[in-house]
Amino acid sequence: MPNKKKNKDKSQQEPLSPIDKKTYEKELEKLQLELVKMLEWIKLKKLKVVVLFEGRDAAGKGGTIKRITEYLNPRFCKVVALGIPTEREKSQWYFQRYVANLPAAGEMALFDRSWYNRAGVEHVMGFCSADEYEEFLRSCPEFERMLIRSGIILIKYWFSVSEEEQEKRFKDRIDNPAKRWKISPMDLESRSKWVEYSKAKDSMFQYTDIKQSPWYVVNADDKKRARLNCIHHLLSLITYEETKYEKLVLPPRPSDEGYMRPPVTDQTFVPEIY
Repeated sequence: MPNKKKNKDKSQQEPLSPIDKKTYEKELEKLQLELVKMLEWIKLKKLKVVVLFEGRDAAGKGGTIKRITEYLNPRFCKVVALGIPTEREKSQWYFQRYVANLPAAGEMALFDRSWYNRAGVEHVMGFCSADEYEEFLRSCPEFERMLIRSGIILIKYWFSVSEEEQEKRFKDRIDNPAKRWKISPMDLESRSKWVEYSKAKDSMFQYTDIKQSPWYVVNADDKKRARLNCIHHLLSLITYEETKYEKLVLPPRPSDEGYMRPPVTDQTFVPEIY
């Protein structure tokens, strides 16, 4: 008789114990150093990297992006988080405003939600027509193949969170003044449309989980593990080497002989409250 414990589906396995803060910070520091090396390699080799972060509301996309960018040069690693399209943008080709934010050579762009808005919130909430939705599902794979043929490295992450964990995070946002801005009436309405969003995600994967541009699913019920796993995986997808630099020597400060500083009283200082 087969061992049922060994053959358990991953979704049925008992959850791992929370990772302790010290271990998390130690591992995160190591990964963030590797991210710095990776971005330097991207600059050196003039690569173009696009990373999409999708998933349900409160799944932890924004927190992961913050940890990725914490020590990266913002001139070469930008976060793209577009708002509601203007009337002019609504009249454009759907992908047009996203194309305008694609990276140039030597850059990496992280999309905090992307063109997949049409397959998710726009479709579920009725912000696009059935024809527009169906056209998106047909054209999106071709659009992404076109990006890849142009030399862009395209990576897509879906952050998966359980209904129970999402509810817990929503309540935390409602009760925490520092996080209240993170939750909107649209987020609350998404709770009543959990099944509809699930069906939309399934259809989206069916059409767009293609060989050239697969979806990578991040188990996001544990925020710390999700961040570490996602960053580790991202690093594994881009072959990079540590860039060699000449050792920098700080030059001596020149003499200030002959320079007369204006009186300090002529300047307006910030009050030293602390």
